[in-house]
Amino acid sequence: MSEITITIKRDGPYRIEGEDVAKVRILDHTGTVLTPAGKVIALCRCGGSSTKPFCDGTHSKIGFRGAEQAAREQDAKDQT
Repeated sequence: MSEITITIKRDGPYRIEGEDVAKVRILDHTGTVLTPAGKVIALCRCGGSSTKPFCDGTHSKIGFRGAEQAAREQDAKDQT
């Protein structure tokens, strides 16, 4: 299997890429295999997607801030 890369997109999904991304198995809580479309898998992390666990772009509509950004914003507020 070739290298698979998982990238945490700023204020967006977990993006899974690689030549063998079709070999990545994603199972739901019952063990059912979920089959994403395309050569890239984007997993929701905002909780707002209507296609969970896959990203549908809702994060940009609801103003989702990833934990990294939220922590920086809180730290900045705490210092004022």
